[in-house]
Amino acid sequence: MKRVLLLLSLIMILVFSIATVTTAQSFDSVLARWSQSKRYVEREDKVSNLTITATYYSAEYIEAFVQNEAKKNLWTENELEEYKYNFVKALRLDETIPILLHIDNNGPAMYLSPLDIFAKLRIGKNTYKPIDYDKRLNFKLLGEREGLIFFPRTDAKTGKDLLKGEKYVTFELPPSISPVVESRETAFMWNVADDDPKKLFAGKTADKMETDRLLKRLEKLKKDKKELDSQLQTVNSEIGTIQTRLDELMMKK
Repeated sequence: MKRVLLLLSLIMILVFSIATVTTAQSFDSVLARWSQSKRYVEREDKVSNLTITATYYSAEYIEAFVQNEAKKNLWTENELEEYKYNFVKALRLDETIPILLHIDNNGPAMYLSPLDIFAKLRIGKNTYKPIDYDKRLNFKLLGEREGLIFFPRTDAKTGKDLLKGEKYVTFELPPSISPVVESRETAFMWNVADDDPKKLFAGKTADKMETDRLLKRLEKLKKDKKELDSQLQTVNSEIGTIQTRLDELMMKK
């Protein structure tokens, strides 16, 4: 009996190990599609080097990342949903295109302040500056550092989805970021034709995200109403003043 139990235990461990390896391999293949790196070596001293990695937070990558974390930490379904909700919320996918920038600088100090004059995202024929980013990227940079950069997802004037109908996006940094780069181009391109963040919004995560969106919308509408009420009060006051003066003028006739 003990031998049978031991055998069953070994089989369970083996199955779990295989599943873990398979999950890791699956995540690595997804990571390879959405995370790109460029390494530069100083042309003169052949020692100073700089590695820049950019990761595009596609729906596929986010889902794989969350599932991988759940497997590693043995989360329950509720724990997974809670983590996913907080993760997606932090990425602000409803209004931004987030990109994770990781820099490993083993050369001259880098100064990327302010980052929004260096980083840009090319979508179709247009380029866009960050609307927000991790301010730690502004500080003197030696060694490793990473931070999120948020680009607009919609047109500021029309509200149109900037990615609609587009196949590629390109994250670009100029050669001036470091002497090690010199005249070489730093660009990371991703095919986003099939990317759809809405795929992430299912189950409890979807309900929480919709609640957040509706609360945000309600807050904006209340603010708009307050401003309109103030304008209406001003208009009514002016109407009263004008009417009073007209009555006075009529009485003089």
